[in-house]
Amino acid sequence: MKEHITIGLVEDQLLFRNGIKAILNSWDELEVIFESGEGYSVIERLHETGTIPDVMLVDLSLPADGNKAYSGEQLTIDLAEHFPEMKVLILSGYQDEHFIARLIEIGAHGYLVKDSDPLEVYQAITTIHQKGVYINQLALKAIQRNFGKRTKSVVQTNSDLTRREIEILQLTCEQYTAEEIGEKLYISVKTVNGHRANLLLKTGSRNAAGLVMYAVKNGLVDI
Repeated sequence: MKEHITIGLVEDQLLFRNGIKAILNSWDELEVIFESGEGYSVIERLHETGTIPDVMLVDLSLPADGNKAYSGEQLTIDLAEHFPEMKVLILSGYQDEHFIARLIEIGAHGYLVKDSDPLEVYQAITTIHQKGVYINQLALKAIQRNFGKRTKSVVQTNSDLTRREIEILQLTCEQYTAEEIGEKLYISVKTVNGHRANLLLKTGSRNAAGLVMYAVKNGLVDI
């Protein structure tokens, strides 16, 4: 039986929001339980209702709060702060690599353009929920071009990463789950999660997507 995944939608275009909602609800294991046409009230509403989606789909361009801008970028930052267990998938019309890399750096777990095939949206949601990250070719190229080129000028010390941690980092970058990593390395899921926790701490990463970015920046893995 497939795992039930709850979804939130933050999208100001009502027609598009209703369309993606209908598409997502057509899969039995997905359920849209939260939606908003703007981002600035989302944090307060989530705290008030106590109903926290597993995955939040966030549009990059959102209406201002009066004279104060409040973009999908700011909402991603605020969601990471208030609801660190929630996964954030950016669904935007922009394909600019700088935006993509920046959003993953601040806490997004994946990025899709709005003209993506509905099946890829489904795959992104389920992958993010199960594995903590969805890095497609668009996002990977954005990370490599925007951050990989910095490795010559930004010197990182990786001597404190153990061989086992680098192995787990490689498999995390390949989007394996903790269970799959455990099977490959013949260690328990608890041990995998312990190593991942150490990796997050040592690298200063927010989540699995951050680990991918760190690995690319420092040339630690081949993806």
